[in-house]
Amino acid sequence: MIDALRRVFGIPELRAKIYFTLLLLFVCRIGAYVPVPGINAEMAISIFKYATGGGQNLFQLVDIFSGGAFAKMTVLALGVSPYITASIVMQLLIALVPSIQRDIRESPDQGRRKLSKWTRLATLVLALFQAGLFARFAVTMNQSTPGIVVSQFIDVKIFGVPWLFYLTVMVTMTVGTLLLMWIGEQITEKGIGNGISLIIATGILASLPSTIGSIISKLNLSSQDVGQLSFTTLIVLAALFVLITIGTILVIQGQRRIPLQYARRIVGRHEVQGGNSHIPLKVNYAGVIPVIFASSLLMFPATIGQFLGKNTWMGQISNYLSPGSWVYMTIYVMLILFFTYFWTATQFKPEQIASDMKKNGAFVPGIRQGRPTQEFLESTMSKITLVGAVFLAVIAILPTFIGKFMGIDANISQFFGGTSLLILVGVILDTSKQIESHLLMKRYDGFMTKGRLRGR
Repeated sequence: MIDALRRVFGIPELRAKIYFTLLLLFVCRIGAYVPVPGINAEMAISIFKYATGGGQNLFQLVDIFSGGAFAKMTVLALGVSPYITASIVMQLLIALVPSIQRDIRESPDQGRRKLSKWTRLATLVLALFQAGLFARFAVTMNQSTPGIVVSQFIDVKIFGVPWLFYLTVMVTMTVGTLLLMWIGEQITEKGIGNGISLIIATGILASLPSTIGSIISKLNLSSQDVGQLSFTTLIVLAALFVLITIGTILVIQGQRRIPLQYARRIVGRHEVQGGNSHIPLKVNYAGVIPVIFASSLLMFPATIGQFLGKNTWMGQISNYLSPGSWVYMTIYVMLILFFTYFWTATQFKPEQIASDMKKNGAFVPGIRQGRPTQEFLESTMSKITLVGAVFLAVIAILPTFIGKFMGIDANISQFFGGTSLLILVGVILDTSKQIESHLLMKRYDGFMTKGRLRGR
């Protein structure tokens, strides 16, 4: 382990990328402790704990994804949820609108820039909308529990509306979301790993100390009385943690290798003999993106419903979409299956693979080149994607059943398994792959540079 770290930090370019990524993630954590002007953070946290009530609650899940910023009502309370929702909408538009597909196919660079611009505008609109609902929720809570909002902000009204408080919350929270979006793009472009995924993973890791503290308090180690959490339950949780980690690694790293053969070719005046190779088709081509998309898409309408109140029709929908309910888990599983197939269909290009194989004289044994090879790849990928999607969905909801069966607190079961652990393991695997690719590239560059120096 020490030797591996020494190799990683021994490369100046890679070391600079890692330091750059860590610095921006540190900025994200600082922003999670900066409250919105006019909000009493301490009282907001106490009201939040009362609202969650110790059970599975949507606000609890949102708070885990934001790294505790939601409960404190800070400038980063919205997290990257508006950006992810906007990205989902843009991806669906690309799949449904042929003209957008044609523009991206004809000019990929210009199409990506246009798509990025639309995603940012959609993020801005969604962030303003959610921040306005957040401000309305804070005003409502302040009526029942005065002191959450500073009186100097709430007293400035026009037609009975505290416009100064609304304006302050909407501007600061929207700027916070846009800052996270910019940090995520900078990490993806100049750092290591996927920026948005790393921000979410950092927020989940930030809840680790509070989760450990909750476990210790429920064990009741300071007294001889039996605590709410027994050592047997803790052992089961640890075993579940290990099993889900192993299962996630197997699903993300699993491959179906399609054998290839190469025909004999004439290169110049020499005949090149055919050879054998394979195409690695991933069991779960989309990684943990379906889990992130499904969680964010479910949290968006449910959060709006809880902000508007339980008496509204959106509030009734949010009650049905409460984490742990049968409706929530059913829709959650369906969304994971859908986004796994959707992401695979948009990213996996069997026609291009079949075309490249034909150009290079490669073929799958027993399958003709061209269209039959493309259909074979599509059929094979569809079958293994089903296995990967089902396995991913089972891992995502398994801790919920175990938590209900064993009577474990929701914030403990959510951290030790399911969505949080899937995202953490997936992000760590993706980041480690990028670091490994940098090491391989540097090794090749060093070898080539050495050869050029000798030639001189």
